[in-house]
Amino acid sequence: MADSAPPTGLGARLKFALRPKKSRSRLAKKPPPDHMSLHSEASRPQTAKSLHYHDGSMRAAPDIIDKSTGERTDITALMHGLQDNSESGEQAYYIEHDNHRSPGEPLVASLPSDLWARIAAHLQLADAASLAFTTKLLFQRIGPGPWENLRLEENRQRRAEFLARLDYSMPDHLLCFPCAKFHLRIQPGQETLKPPTVLNPLFECPNAQNPLLPPSRIRLTSTRNLPFTFVQLVMRAHRYGPRYGIPCDELFRRWKDPDSGWSHQTRYHVVKGHLLLRVVSQTFATAGLPPSGQRTLLFSRQDYSPYFSVCAHWKDGELTNLCKCALNHLPKPQTGSGPEQQFQRRIDTVRKASAPLTALRAASQCPECRSIRRCPECPTEYLVELKLAEDKSDRAQMFKQAISVTRWSDLGDGTTPATAEWAACRGDNEAYDSFEAIGRRAISGTFESQTGDFIPGQRVRSLNPKNQKKGEEGHNWY
Repeated sequence: MADSAPPTGLGARLKFALRPKKSRSRLAKKPPPDHMSLHSEASRPQTAKSLHYHDGSMRAAPDIIDKSTGERTDITALMHGLQDNSESGEQAYYIEHDNHRSPGEPLVASLPSDLWARIAAHLQLADAASLAFTTKLLFQRIGPGPWENLRLEENRQRRAEFLARLDYSMPDHLLCFPCAKFHLRIQPGQETLKPPTVLNPLFECPNAQNPLLPPSRIRLTSTRNLPFTFVQLVMRAHRYGPRYGIPCDELFRRWKDPDSGWSHQTRYHVVKGHLLLRVVSQTFATAGLPPSGQRTLLFSRQDYSPYFSVCAHWKDGELTNLCKCALNHLPKPQTGSGPEQQFQRRIDTVRKASAPLTALRAASQCPECRSIRRCPECPTEYLVELKLAEDKSDRAQMFKQAISVTRWSDLGDGTTPATAEWAACRGDNEAYDSFEAIGRRAISGTFESQTGDFIPGQRVRSLNPKNQKKGEEGHNWY
């Protein structure tokens, strides 16, 4: 008997799930009912076992089933029963047909080699090589052409994409994208993220000193960066197990830049197969700074980049203007020698002496610099805040006003540097639209929901609302 076709539509699936089942019990004649017993059962009051009270309404118990027809009198139990029968019937159907399914090699062999070659010609080079790598029969039909094309120097990126699909079979190796080869890990499981001034090889690479093939990395701060190899290790350990990489907690860092006075801390979380990054940068700020003082506080004198963490599109947006706007909201100290100024200074002195911890208050910001800003060209969000921070080196005034810049970024799934999120953060993916790709859920909210300590409540606005891309030609960034 030929196998029946699998149910496709919703009606067919319900009909298949609700089909009558074969009875396992034989029919037997029942004695005639006793009228007295029926009368006594009908006159017996209903107990709490036969009735359920839920939300103030009375309904029949789910275990009440008509013995003659098998019908359930409870609607809720009936719906659950329909769902269970549908799922179990469909699962049993497909399991039964999978067990009796004929092998696919004769079907593959029935098609000529020219047809398989035309099918492979319509695929990407990495996909065609993966198809030829599936079985020996497909390799005989397609031939070694896709693999030979992957060896060419111009197809280095395609070769790396193909090798990235073999990560699960290489736990002791790590894919090097500049070489497009697997290299043996020097210290498996002991890899540590270090500053760029420290020599930290993870494997022996012949292109380690080649300036034409630099390894992919993103900028964290003016003195730190994140190589893509550590994103690989974290995501491999998350997907395949601890033998393939390192845990996410190994990337947490906290440091202070002695030249600028900025302190930084980084944290990472893996959410739905993507690695999320948060960088919090903070420094003490003085009220009433002139524009030159604000630039000295925010920008490095070496390359004129911000001391805090930024993406590759920070010059095109309003990020630095938001920081300057927040600095202008710092309360200025009372000046002058009039009676009102002297009286106010005396009040401030008494408050600081009586309650030094509560005398200062965090400055309030305007709605323009208080909102979370999202870069429209990459999955990155920023939040500029004014906080009170403790300065342990100053005994006279331990609590001071500080400016804090928080960055959240989605670094992608860690398979290749060509993924949309990683390439967008580096500025290599110009076709990325963050508002369309991310949607309404903010990266900051997704990240902070993993810990529950703080969830930003501000609305998300565009970092570049005018969509101007001037770069170095524009002067608003400085």
